[in-house]
Amino acid sequence: MDIQVEQCNCSELTEEEKLERIAEVIEDYRHREGSLIQILHLAQGIYGYLPIHVQKFIAQRLNIPLSEVYGVVSFYSFFTTSKRGKYVIRVCLGTACYVRGGKKIVERLHEILGLDVGETTPDGKFTLEVMRCIGACSLAPAITINDTVYKQVNPDKLQQIIDLY
Repeated sequence: MDIQVEQCNCSELTEEEKLERIAEVIEDYRHREGSLIQILHLAQGIYGYLPIHVQKFIAQRLNIPLSEVYGVVSFYSFFTTSKRGKYVIRVCLGTACYVRGGKKIVERLHEILGLDVGETTPDGKFTLEVMRCIGACSLAPAITINDTVYKQVNPDKLQQIIDLY
């Protein structure tokens, strides 16, 4: 049985219900070789992020050291240990985007939102992150907001883009 996280409106679940869902995921994947990354991915989909108590829960259920779980979480940039906003803004800082003004995009977003990279607005609406490459080099500089890609962004366009959200 595969757990279908994408069908779950997990933000409306209680803490206990979220941990129950994560326990189901662990039971489903525990006997598969190299399943920790998959379990963490699904747990983050359920919980929204991977705070230390969720990491401890996973480590205990898998009977592995917390350091192993934390090592995977901290190694892969996909995982986050802090709550993200409703809209995650990712600025590409790959070579093409960086050369074409990616750093200025980050600076302007800092001015507009009052955020440093990795922070979330107090209202929980926006999180600012950077990525090394989004694979849209011909569109540089590019940003994503959740799953929407904005191409050839310049600092003057950012307020209009943010206003859409």
